[in-house]
Amino acid sequence: MKLLLNGEERDIADIVSIADLVATLGLDARKVAVERNLEIAPRSTYRDTILTDGDRIEIVTFIGGG
Repeated sequence: MKLLLNGEERDIADIVSIADLVATLGLDARKVAVERNLEIAPRSTYRDTILTDGDRIEIVTFIGGG
């Protein structure tokens, strides 16, 4: 499936949900925010939100520091 991920078109295989995508990218779901087709996806819905070909995904990673 093709996704527009953070502005870059990418072919992603064996991905069904936002949770799958976050895990495949090696990200900690507790430390990211995901937007799908211009709507913020609540973390509680990552497993149930099914991705489809052509979805626009933006992922922002939170970084602590001081």
